[in-house]
Amino acid sequence: MSEGHVSVVKSPEKLVAHHGAAVSRAYIYAIVASPQAQTYGDFGLGGRKVYSISVGRLAAVVSDVAGGRIRPERSHLAAHQGVLKKLMAENTPLPMSFGIIADSPQAVRSMLSRNQQALLEQLRRVAGKVELGLRVAWDVPNIFEYFVNTHPELRVARDRFLVGHREPTQEQKIEVGRTFERLLNEEREACVGRVEGVLAPHCAEMDEKKCRDEREVMNLACLVGREAVSQFENGVFEAAKLFDNNFSFDYNGPWAPHNFVEIDLKL
Repeated sequence: MSEGHVSVVKSPEKLVAHHGAAVSRAYIYAIVASPQAQTYGDFGLGGRKVYSISVGRLAAVVSDVAGGRIRPERSHLAAHQGVLKKLMAENTPLPMSFGIIADSPQAVRSMLSRNQQALLEQLRRVAGKVELGLRVAWDVPNIFEYFVNTHPELRVARDRFLVGHREPTQEQKIEVGRTFERLLNEEREACVGRVEGVLAPHCAEMDEKKCRDEREVMNLACLVGREAVSQFENGVFEAAKLFDNNFSFDYNGPWAPHNFVEIDLKL
């Protein structure tokens, strides 16, 4: 996973305080199970101190910010992910999306109080687990030509409409495109089934994400127990043996469980 990988604890960009006093804003990195506030160190955005604000059995890990918006610059994204990485060394946090800012510490406390049970349930769901990612892609010069060479149905359609001296009509181009898209999706489904069959025994949950482009075969997010990470890694190598050199496997992680937390915070 790259630095820009998206966390999925959902929240408005800004949590609004109910007080007019000028107080420090708080940039929120994550929610952790902790009844006591603590200080982590000066490694937050802009080198600011990272600390937590606790309510009940929960704490929000934050750092102070001066403005009302943080640009998604590389240094900021790196700092955000760096805080999550340090938290992951101790426990499994609920990661917040990049850019979540509360107007005050009291706004953070209010959010934790109102969402206490929902957040605790999500923490129980991911406790002792990490997220691992696997991207598989066709490693070929031209994906359309690759499918023409491996799928006779597409080759026949291509030769019928697109080969020769006569210019194909728009309808004929669309028909060939539809055939290609259908075969592409069918091949993806078959490939995902083969990989999931190998990896599923090592995963608590699996989430198939949308492919980014035609070359991508699959993009899997996997929730894996910390004690099962090595088995999962071995499974990736076993799954790769089921494919030829026209496929590339990109394994990444461990990460905070970005894709396995779905919460709409109550404000």
